[in-house]
Amino acid sequence: MDMRVLGSTGVRVTPFCLGAMMFGSTWGNPDHDEGIQIIHRALDAGINFIDTADVYSEGESEVIVGKALAGRRDNVVLATKAHGVMGKDVNERGNSRRWLIRECEASLRRLGTDYIDLYQIHRPDPDTDIDETLGALSDLIRAGKICYAGTSTFPADLIVEAQWTAQRRGRERFVCEQPPYSILVRGVEAAVLPACQRHQMGVITWGPLASGWLSGLYRLDADLPASRRSRRLPQRFDMSLPANKLKLEAADKLARLADEAGMSLIHLALGFIVSHPAVTSAILGPRTLEHLDSQLGAPDGLPAEVLDRIDEIVPPGVNLNPADGSYVPPALADPALRRRR
Repeated sequence: MDMRVLGSTGVRVTPFCLGAMMFGSTWGNPDHDEGIQIIHRALDAGINFIDTADVYSEGESEVIVGKALAGRRDNVVLATKAHGVMGKDVNERGNSRRWLIRECEASLRRLGTDYIDLYQIHRPDPDTDIDETLGALSDLIRAGKICYAGTSTFPADLIVEAQWTAQRRGRERFVCEQPPYSILVRGVEAAVLPACQRHQMGVITWGPLASGWLSGLYRLDADLPASRRSRRLPQRFDMSLPANKLKLEAADKLARLADEAGMSLIHLALGFIVSHPAVTSAILGPRTLEHLDSQLGAPDGLPAEVLDRIDEIVPPGVNLNPADGSYVPPALADPALRRRR
């Protein structure tokens, strides 16, 4: 595979990154041996970039990744994340110095490594000053525990705020952002991706198949497939919602476009993501070996005429279902923040 530079770091990664969210008993595949096989299959196919998180199956995903990388760690760019709830104590979550220092050590143990290449803040934390977070990450970098820091699902204003804070306070800066991005979820094209380009940040996108909507199984003339995610995230799958009906119509048109272009819808969806000049790598999220095999071999870009057709089906900068954006600013989530007392 052709390599791409992650932001301005000089680190070269493949245009597709193996995501480990579906490894582990809570969210996906509980079979550790199969998880290891999937990772080895991806590495053997040339992928050199793996992304996981502490919260994926409560740390089990990191354990599986650590087992798979035994003896192969040095040739892999390894990324994980912190922020999500990892225990009953109120401080076992968030972006505070206290938690990040502690949780980084826990991730190192689970991964069986003495350093993490890319340590990402999984979501914004409105209760924690960004300088507090950047200060902790800077100390972890100087201690050799992590090489770089990044963000995931941050809006453009917080991305820019973090860059300015790092510059003014002498902190290590975030080198990349990991946003949700697919043909059906294009909102980040408006501000997030341009902000990353202006600040020379890499972009590692998640959800390129839109939680399965672009797997080829969602068609107007077919029964809707059963989905584990539909139970966990009903607002993204409830077909009584007009936004999800729009997704189904778009998925059907895209499947027909893929047929015309001589490729699977999965490859069309993946090729679309890595065609954007801001995108460094798109995360593949297989639960089985069959899922991985269906995604390997995707093109690292699409012809202009195919991209034009995609724009006609889903306009640039649009999330067909706003819930797929995966982050709601506090001022919209909490009515008290919009009302004078």
